[in-house]
Amino acid sequence: MKILVIGGGGREHALVWKIKQSPLVTEVFCAPGNAGTEGLARNISVSATDLDSLLAIALENRVDLTVVGPEQPLVMGIVDLFESQGLKIVGPTAQGALLEGSKAFAKDLMKTHNIPTADFDVFEDKDAAKAYCHGKGALVVKADGLAAGKGVFVCKNEAEAVDAVEQIMGAKTFGESGNQVVIEQCLEGQEISILAFTDGHTVVALEAAQDHKAALDGDAGPNTGGMGAYSPTPVFTPALKEQVVERILLPTLRGLQEQDILYKGILYAGLMLTADGPKVLEFNCRMGDPETQPLMMRMQSDIVPALKACADGTLEKIHLEWKPDAAVCVVMAAGGYPGSYEKGQAISGLAQVASIPEAVVFHAGTKVEGDHIVTHGGRVLGVTATGKDITQAIDTAYRAVDKIRWEGAHFRRDIGQKAVKTQ
Repeated sequence: MKILVIGGGGREHALVWKIKQSPLVTEVFCAPGNAGTEGLARNISVSATDLDSLLAIALENRVDLTVVGPEQPLVMGIVDLFESQGLKIVGPTAQGALLEGSKAFAKDLMKTHNIPTADFDVFEDKDAAKAYCHGKGALVVKADGLAAGKGVFVCKNEAEAVDAVEQIMGAKTFGESGNQVVIEQCLEGQEISILAFTDGHTVVALEAAQDHKAALDGDAGPNTGGMGAYSPTPVFTPALKEQVVERILLPTLRGLQEQDILYKGILYAGLMLTADGPKVLEFNCRMGDPETQPLMMRMQSDIVPALKACADGTLEKIHLEWKPDAAVCVVMAAGGYPGSYEKGQAISGLAQVASIPEAVVFHAGTKVEGDHIVTHGGRVLGVTATGKDITQAIDTAYRAVDKIRWEGAHFRRDIGQKAVKTQ
């Protein structure tokens, strides 16, 4: 099989790394890819949002299956386009991708189908949104549309909530994504990511992972696209996993079917484990980043049959096996991220990490420049390691991180500590 992976981040490097291991695969393409995918796939310098060029690449190279990494091309309708040309592709249609593309759409679906989530209201008027915050205490304010994981503000009080509304709707920090805001009750508990393969009918849940959204240790600082992740998550028991499948994932698919949407691909639920049980914080229509990195390290099964089954509608035949090891991903970011940052800093120490067999450096914001690999994004590397338990995986990941250098690099030092405390 020839497989095309769309995207150029750490998630896509991890997917390419795993797909490349399949005996079913003869060639992997990655568009646009990065310095890490270059050694595994044929990188093609085309943006993930240039749908017509991506279609031409798939047709010209007779690609058997396309796997979409980021959310933007899904929301733009890449699945609709590829399927109209008879191509197999993993992901939901543009209508299905509204589950991530519009938080208001997702919340309305959950409300209609009694899927547990926080109480909420949706606003198109800035002044009305600000007035709603009065006297409410802690709230979460979200830009309705896509914002690269950064359009969510967890606000401790009314003043912070009003400021978040102003940033989203007034200053238009996230552009047109801020035409609407969703304001919801602030849930308490541990946050968990549960990703699943689906063909629209069957759900095959992956192992759970826990992301670290905040930029700084102790969950301080602004939200980011994710500063690290680990798997498994001790607090997420097999009973909870079954509950999430039965009460959240399958009802979501059925709710979409009632709107004539057959949702195929990846269904990702960001959950809060509250005292009243798991509640949905958000849905995503693709693999998480950086959750994909530790999940690919732990997946024992060949991923390609599962991906193909999502597109073919034969997922009931798939059973995934997992390694008992723990895996931890530490994201190394450019100085200033998630704000403004410089590109082009030379990265050193990557060759030294190769001496640690349990560690893999997944590239995110990198490119090759002459004889050097340089930074080319906010989140630059996802240094990922396995171990017999979470403590060993953490130790190995940070041993690898400490070998890597570039000017201004920063990362959290507490990735995985929540798991250590609950072991």
